[in-house]
Amino acid sequence: MFKKIVFVFLVSSFSHSSEFLVVQSTTSTSDSGFYDFLLPIYEKKTGIDIRVVAVGTGQAIKNAENGDGDLLIVHSEDDERDFVLKGFGIERKELMYNDFIIIGPKNDPENLKNKKSVKDVFNAIKNKKLPFLTRGDNSGTHKKEVSLWESAEITPGLLDPKHYIDAGRGMGATLNMAASMDAYTITDRGTWLSFNNKQDLGILFSGVPPLHNQYSVIVINPEKHPHVKYKLAKDLSNWLISNEGQELISKYKILGQQLFFPNAKNN
Repeated sequence: MFKKIVFVFLVSSFSHSSEFLVVQSTTSTSDSGFYDFLLPIYEKKTGIDIRVVAVGTGQAIKNAENGDGDLLIVHSEDDERDFVLKGFGIERKELMYNDFIIIGPKNDPENLKNKKSVKDVFNAIKNKKLPFLTRGDNSGTHKKEVSLWESAEITPGLLDPKHYIDAGRGMGATLNMAASMDAYTITDRGTWLSFNNKQDLGILFSGVPPLHNQYSVIVINPEKHPHVKYKLAKDLSNWLISNEGQELISKYKILGQQLFFPNAKNN
């Protein structure tokens, strides 16, 4: 299996074997196996060694602001636009999407599947004092979760920590905790489909517009960080949103289910 996923503390120890490009990325595109499928195709085509730093979106953006990368792939639109507005990024392009889903015990004891809205779901979780795991890590998924609580007119910071539990972990580890606790949480569909420890968990709510999960690609601005490999980053960005890249994105599936849906045509 292709393995190019590294953590931020390893960036300084990269070898110098070939031309390489550093991508700061959200974890969901890594945890789902998406990069293992897609990036070797580009490497074979170009000879460029692509090295992915897979962290939460908030940390990925912070790393990119510090100049620790050439390209950014994340899923938090407001933060992405702010990143570009502050001059750290250029050429933000929509890349693909999937959706967020709310998961919990698949026997659904509180009948969340029949709720009419996200607001109804989150109010039921609060009022019934159901155990809910938050990542608490400033990731794109965590930011989306907080926004959903707020849209339900609930302040998550005021919830009882006995029931609103800060996992402080990435998505895979949070799902493992949820499985062991029969707890509820929110995840992106791509990570869920590739997660192998579902146990008694199931999808309880999905498919409404507030749960849309957009991924974008941003070239890091060399005017902020002159060492940024602008041409290599721009070339990869252009390939990802090209007809070839978009078609390959649509072909990535697990158990026959497509994980990401290309939408660069919206740019």
